[in-house]
Amino acid sequence: MNTLTKLAMGLMGQLRPAPPVGDSAPAKALPPARHRGGTRLVDALRRRQSQRAFSPKPLTAQQLADVLWAATGINRPELGGRTAPSAMNAQEVLVYAALAEGLYVYDPAAHQLRLAAATDVRRVSGYQDFVDTAPLDLIYVADHDRMTLVPPARRQGYAFAAAGAMAQNVYLTCASLGLSTVIRGWFDGDALTRAMALGPDHEVLLAQTVGRPGAAAATASSAP
Repeated sequence: MNTLTKLAMGLMGQLRPAPPVGDSAPAKALPPARHRGGTRLVDALRRRQSQRAFSPKPLTAQQLADVLWAATGINRPELGGRTAPSAMNAQEVLVYAALAEGLYVYDPAAHQLRLAAATDVRRVSGYQDFVDTAPLDLIYVADHDRMTLVPPARRQGYAFAAAGAMAQNVYLTCASLGLSTVIRGWFDGDALTRAMALGPDHEVLLAQTVGRPGAAAATASSAP
């Protein structure tokens, strides 16, 4: 679906998710994230970029595990510490994974995906055309009910800061794994909130598309 069609459907309140493709399992186990090897941090920073051409080929389970763990996984099990910071350890930002087979929320403690909705919400996660077919859209959602120790006026700003840290972790991981990614804020918030069946204390902050490089991205990265 192209951008103009999405905009028109959004104005009419008709931008809705698609039926799922594949098995919408109640939970998806993930392999352990790889904590050794990979690209040096300075090289990942050098390669970090936004790309908007994606292959529709699904990510492997290992790639999915590595990306999700990088976003907000447990990196200090003895403390329950995460890979991204959170003010007062509220851990208010939930990471949803929009896949062809359904919408899942990442459970860092169990390192698995839990089914949130048996629908394909990728087309609703942004007005760009590539979000419909790229294999993964991460959606960062603030649960403001978790931020009781944070002054109400500061909650949104703190949540955006945490989501930004998660997104940069994903950028660097994608650079290390040879994947493409781009962070996005251009979406119909009301339509996406409905498609995800979010509660009143939840706010969609940002989305981030992840996948293998498409033809245009591969050509651009190989150009002199």
